[in-house]
Amino acid sequence: MAKIKLIIQNPGAKQNKFELECGTYTIGSDATCMIRLNHPEIDPRHAMLSLQPDNYWIEDFATRTGTFVNDSKMSGGTHIEPNDKIKIGPFTLALKIYEDVQEHEIQPEKAPEPKQPAASIPVEPVKQDTSKLFEKPAKEVAPKQSIPQEALDQEKAIKKQIHDELVDRLDIKRLSTSKINKDELFKKAKDTIEIIIDDIKHKLPKEIDPKILCQDIINEALRLGPLEEFLADPDITEIMVNGPSKIFVEKKGKLTLSGKTFMNNDSVLSIIERIVSPIGRRVDESQPYVDARLTDGSRVNAVIAPLSLIGPCITIRKFSDIPFTSDDLINFNTWTQDMVDLMQVCILLRKNIIVAGGTGSGKTTLLNVLSGYIPGDERILTIEDAAELKLHQEHLVRLESRSANIEGKGAITIRDLVRNALRMRPDRIIVGECRGGEALDMLQAMNTGHDGSLTTVHANSPRDALARLETMVLMSGMELPLKAIREQVASAVDIIIQQSRFSDGTRKIVNISEVVGQEGEQITMQDIFVFKQSGLDAEGNVLGDFIPTGSVPTFMEELKTRGLSLKPEMFNPNKHTKNY
Repeated sequence: MAKIKLIIQNPGAKQNKFELECGTYTIGSDATCMIRLNHPEIDPRHAMLSLQPDNYWIEDFATRTGTFVNDSKMSGGTHIEPNDKIKIGPFTLALKIYEDVQEHEIQPEKAPEPKQPAASIPVEPVKQDTSKLFEKPAKEVAPKQSIPQEALDQEKAIKKQIHDELVDRLDIKRLSTSKINKDELFKKAKDTIEIIIDDIKHKLPKEIDPKILCQDIINEALRLGPLEEFLADPDITEIMVNGPSKIFVEKKGKLTLSGKTFMNNDSVLSIIERIVSPIGRRVDESQPYVDARLTDGSRVNAVIAPLSLIGPCITIRKFSDIPFTSDDLINFNTWTQDMVDLMQVCILLRKNIIVAGGTGSGKTTLLNVLSGYIPGDERILTIEDAAELKLHQEHLVRLESRSANIEGKGAITIRDLVRNALRMRPDRIIVGECRGGEALDMLQAMNTGHDGSLTTVHANSPRDALARLETMVLMSGMELPLKAIREQVASAVDIIIQQSRFSDGTRKIVNISEVVGQEGEQITMQDIFVFKQSGLDAEGNVLGDFIPTGSVPTFMEELKTRGLSLKPEMFNPNKHTKNY
């Protein structure tokens, strides 16, 4: 039979090992905790460890310094695996599971000797009743098929009852906006919920775990409800809420219906309000849709009644806390090193670049990578509807549009910001997305000394991107002849990068095209790199090659004057290419 051993490492001290039974164990600096870690960085009741056969769970009690699993800070509770490293203050904890064989010790981390006393941990923790331990949370997002629908409906009703009782006992909205400490607010809510659950524990179905129920209600009352689990999962890139009863997620490029739900429409509305209020946005019947962002930069769109007929809808496009680099995109098979070298040179030569593609094709991610090549001594202005770009240059100004107030006044559009940016002495202007009349102002800026600008547009091909620009210029209200518009576009735009999302969920750059001029009323372009799909493998993954067309950029001579160079062989179409 498998045995569970807890190994605790205090940097600079000897490892402590304890064999544990299945049960729940409180962790903290208080003497009443079953696993006591005595250190000022650790709260009196810091975390809870739950163990049952083949299921291990740890929950942080909204502490000051947090609990980390494999260097990622937890939000609430999470499933853990044997050998996962759990950091609480200066201590490292790990579980070892073994079958009467010699176990391997975790290696102590190298760190200076702490000045605080070492941990005091009971050798024989109190054995707990295992009848109401945590249900194992699925590592893959999937519906709770093992729980009957009747139990799920009952769970939803119980959650609503407890949530309403919590609101009656604590004025959550008032406390949330007051100067009360966040940790104190969470503690008040958690203690109150635990009392309420304890009062009705005898009425709970056996399928409902009181601890998970408590955490779910805290998330809905003070956090983002069932979305918290998905936001914490780095493999999930998009979250789509279709009313209170259906939440879809995109994981590794594939859409999946999750087993999570909200209590009701009001619960979803509360989450939307919690997202948009801190950034000065609003959503109500007079303004029933809104664009916003989370604190980590993730893009949020919300639509409510009367526009949505199925209840409030939320779409969240997640962004990595650590922005992707060109090497990451190479590893994702989005482009090749030759394409990276070409685009880096284009940025340094201050070429005006448009990133085109459909929804979810990775335009913003690519724009962020390209922006990273801009020299640090240049003044950069970013203009976005919802701030998503993450640039690390020091001389950076970030501007964000503003929607109208409740009286319908005070709106600041992207076009207003582009015009204002021209008075701010920018070296580079980066517009998150052109979708209207701002395209005219952007083109004029590119043609009047603000070269090296970047933006994105929605389009299915480089040729369609040029047509979109013409259409958006016409949307500006200026009655310009089509020939004049095309002359502006041909003169302003240097490079168009077309990105696509394929059936296997991967994103690839399918065209890098150069605008070379105008013949009559037709803008002429040449493809420099293209992606040619050759088929699918047995698992449905896209196969193909990134191929140079043989066309050489017209600015090759310009490279010499700037002290830059590109290898001529990179444009050779006969060069060996790799299947992706």
